[in-house]
Amino acid sequence: MSTIVTVADAAQFLSLVPRLLGYTPSRSIVLVPMADGRSAGAMRVDLPPGDDPGTVDPVASTIVGMMCRIAAVDAFVVIVYTDAGVSTDGGALPHAALVEALSRCAEASGIRVVDALTVGADGWGSHLDAGSSDLGSGPQVRPLDELLTTTAPPVRGDQASGAELPPSSAALREAVSTALRSLRASLELICGVPATDDAEGYDGDDQAAADEPDKRDRRIDPQALAAACELDDLPRLYERALGWDAGWLRPLDVALLAWCLARPALRDVALVQWSGDVVRGEDALEAQRRWEDVGADYPSDLASVLWGEGPRPDPARLERALELCRRVATASPVEQRAGALAACAWVSWALGRSTHADRYAAMAHEIDDEHGLAAIVRSFVTAGHLPDWAFRGR
Repeated sequence: MSTIVTVADAAQFLSLVPRLLGYTPSRSIVLVPMADGRSAGAMRVDLPPGDDPGTVDPVASTIVGMMCRIAAVDAFVVIVYTDAGVSTDGGALPHAALVEALSRCAEASGIRVVDALTVGADGWGSHLDAGSSDLGSGPQVRPLDELLTTTAPPVRGDQASGAELPPSSAALREAVSTALRSLRASLELICGVPATDDAEGYDGDDQAAADEPDKRDRRIDPQALAAACELDDLPRLYERALGWDAGWLRPLDVALLAWCLARPALRDVALVQWSGDVVRGEDALEAQRRWEDVGADYPSDLASVLWGEGPRPDPARLERALELCRRVATASPVEQRAGALAACAWVSWALGRSTHADRYAAMAHEIDDEHGLAAIVRSFVTAGHLPDWAFRGR
């Protein structure tokens, strides 16, 4: 159900924008697309570093192009959030060249600019308010107190807030590290997946283990063996994982997901499934098997999901997946985090949180500077590429 809020003036409109976004933007351009007089969400992009035509014209063209991709949009409001002061002394507000470029591009595309506002360090004003100041020219600068038009508490944090990983203890990370070694040993026993050098457990020679006292305690953990068997039905595992309490994961659950997310083929199955449903996960897993076994083409409808095309994912599923991956990343040993962090980056990007996505991808690259998915997500963010479903209504 849509919520309709009627605003009386620009001040009240500006007071609602942080609630619409979920944060208070900083150094940003916020676009609020309008269709038949109603807002169709909001979009934020970084404020360009300069205000010369060579800088602002490409930005304006990209932004208006995004507006054109939203169905039924016939107008938009642009809001500039800057750290600069906005006192004009009869002159223009900061970033006037950018606003003018946006207006030109919008007019050329048949889209109307309803208002163009700037919120600065010491006040706010409208770029369309020329000639109304006490000095007789230039926009009128209004106090920031006018934006506090609601009794609800202010929205805290900016677009970068919330990307920090949740805290974890050294004891938990050590327990996960032990669980990972047990899991690898179990997989070596069950299906011959080679264990890494630090894997404890079965070494392929029962007699040698019996003869050497230091290996007698290196037995397969029954719980790790049971966890390894869960990989036999990967889509069911991923679906159950969405229902786990992310704040209370067992070390073995963390190890199991960390092991999967570190492997591109298994990670991609998870992302496709969490973007759709368990049936899509089964299809993705079968497609991956056929591609590896006989070189069959990977179905385009599954591959396109990772590029942001296809049906709009359920945001609630993606939110649960993001919290799960965040917990897996923070509870895993640092050297084992890159896969989970890259999954966090992709899910954040799929949710429209490019700033968070870039942060998680950068964290993954700090661990593995050649990580493929992290590089892809960072290229999306750099190019301003958003999922196609971001431009469609729910």
